[in-house]
Amino acid sequence: MIEQKETPLVSFVITYYNQPVQLLCECIDSILALSLRSFEREIIVIDDGSEVCPMNGLMQYGNDIVYVRQKNQGVSTARNRGMYMAAGKYIQFIDADDYLIQMPYEHCLDIIRYHKDADMVLFDFTHSANQQDTNIQSPIKTSGTAYMRNHNIAGTVCCFIFRQSILGKLTFSPEIKYGEDEEFTAQLLLRAEDIYTTEVKAYFYRRYKNSAIQQSRTEETGKKKRLEDNLSVILHLQNLCDKLPQNDRLALQRRVAQLTMDYIYNTITLTHSRQALNSCLDELSSKGLFPLPDRDYTRKYTWFRRMTNSAVGRTLLLHSLPLLKRER
Repeated sequence: MIEQKETPLVSFVITYYNQPVQLLCECIDSILALSLRSFEREIIVIDDGSEVCPMNGLMQYGNDIVYVRQKNQGVSTARNRGMYMAAGKYIQFIDADDYLIQMPYEHCLDIIRYHKDADMVLFDFTHSANQQDTNIQSPIKTSGTAYMRNHNIAGTVCCFIFRQSILGKLTFSPEIKYGEDEEFTAQLLLRAEDIYTTEVKAYFYRRYKNSAIQQSRTEETGKKKRLEDNLSVILHLQNLCDKLPQNDRLALQRRVAQLTMDYIYNTITLTHSRQALNSCLDELSSKGLFPLPDRDYTRKYTWFRRMTNSAVGRTLLLHSLPLLKRER
């Protein structure tokens, strides 16, 4: 008789590329420290073609992890592979240089344990390694569509657990290098009938300081690619709007408007160029995305929409936003 394996509660998909091995180990250790029993968890490490294979540092984990090494194809392909392999009822993405914070993440696990209808659990992140989040309150239940209609969502896929069965054929777009999270998360939320939101900071996001003193040609190319990808995501989501029921369409239109605002902001802060800004606005206008929709989504959105609607406002943004970004 063939012994049937139990379905893991959560598959943790860790994407790894050229990070220090000790950070990957810290990430894995944060999962192993959770209250999940060995058969309730699945840890999949997708090595996206790192220059140095981390296997020597991973031998200590034995059967606790599944390690897969692939040719370097980008984080989208790595995550797609992890999703394809995942056997868990739920999936959690983690970047290899980050980790889960035990107590608040246990709260998120309790939500999927005791709320059998949960399609997604949304939580927060922190940059502080010493974060002590003791303000744990009851989660709020809503639908993914309702949540996106009424909130600015955090696009990062590492800040939620989701039920694998709601995926359908949804995957990350391999050609998108910047903003692949935004494209994926918005579509996933529309598929989630029951989501639970909590403000606990359950994910440690490691923040690196990058020098802006000198920029190489490669970095300039990276800026151009980032803006191109931003626009591709916006156009893809805009095209989806026409095929959706009214409530879903209104929810996604809000997200498209927010991402369009971010795209204009990024154009200003990355290029510091009036010509680039004018080209950006002309392109958005030709696609029906500019001027930004007259909606009171947030104060910041309303303020930014008004500023971009006038030549004087755009001049002020060109002079002020790059300075504000440098100060941060």
